[in-house]
This record gives sequence, structure tokens and C-alpha cells, in this order.
Amino acid sequence: MSAPRNIILGVTGSIAAYKAAELASLLTKQGAVVHTVMTADALRFITPLPFKTLTRQPVVTDLYAEDEGWKPTHIRLADEADLLLIAPATANCLAKLAHGLADDALTCIALALNPRAKILLAPAMNGKMWLHPATQANVATLQARGAEFIGPEAGMLSCGYEGVGRLWPVADVARRAAELTS
Repeated sequence: MSAPRNIILGVTGSIAAYKAAELASLLTKQGAVVHTVMTADALRFITPLPFKTLTRQPVVTDLYAEDEGWKPTHIRLADEADLLLIAPATANCLAKLAHGLADDALTCIALALNPRAKILLAPAMNGKMWLHPATQANVATLQARGAEFIGPEAGMLSCGYEGVGRLWPVADVARRAAELTS
């Protein structure tokens, strides 16, 4: 029997953050150990409780809230990860990752991620933000570094516009995460 897959599920500040709870549940049902890391902006949309309950793991919401062992939580998680999955990934998050900014637990984990771990990003944002040249340059930078993107898809956006920017269906995101960690 192989060891369980360790997936870090990063949740950022998008209305699609509520869909990440279903994603956490699907990944856990697939047998993965899911460690949820939420940004401060994600906490404006959903609380940690659904993730803690669905994954049966503590949820990281603060870089400085250390309550276990001697090794900082973000370093331990980065060391143990098989996959860093950020869903939803906002334009702000993509910009931070592309430029190496590390001002919260999620972006610190991304910079400290062990070299064998894969990165899967599932963007969700307004269509104009997705298509902006700065965002597209950040996507190209991250792809050049080996990050994989799934989505976004076209449809009605929460802002009332129609266009590309919706979070890819969570079942498909979970399936791709399983493929990347098998």
C-alpha cells in the first residue's frame, strides 16, 4: 500500500472560495491528506470550519499561528507536499507567485515547496482581470516554471459579466489533482 498523497489546498479571496470546500471533500474521499491554507481574503468569503471538518486536518490561516512542533508549519507542509493546488487562484495570488512575493502562509509555502511537488492552479476572477496583459504575463511566467493551470472556464460570472473567469468544475480539478499525484 502506498503512502497517502499530501495535497496543500490553497484557498484565496474569490467568491468561488465556497467551491473549494467541495473540492476538499472530493480530494479527501480520493484518499489524499488535504491541508487547507486560507489567505486573509479567503476568510472574507468562507470560514475554516468546513475545511477542518471535511479534511479532518487543521486549517492554516495565519503564518505566525504556530502550535505544533519546532518546525514552522509552512515549512513542514512545503516539505511534505506532493501537490500545491490553489483553487480558487485569484489574479492577486498569481501575481504574488509569479513575482516571488511571500507575505502570507500560502505564498511562503509556494516559495519553500519541495522540488518534487507539483503545482496546479485553478484561476477564478473577473474576465477582464483574467485577460489583462499583466495576468497573462504572470500565467506565462508560472507555466515556464512548471506550474499547470486548469481553467478558467467561460460563463456567467458573479460580477454579472459573461466571459472567461469561472472556476473550472471542481470534479475535474479533483480528477487532475489525482492524476498529478498518482
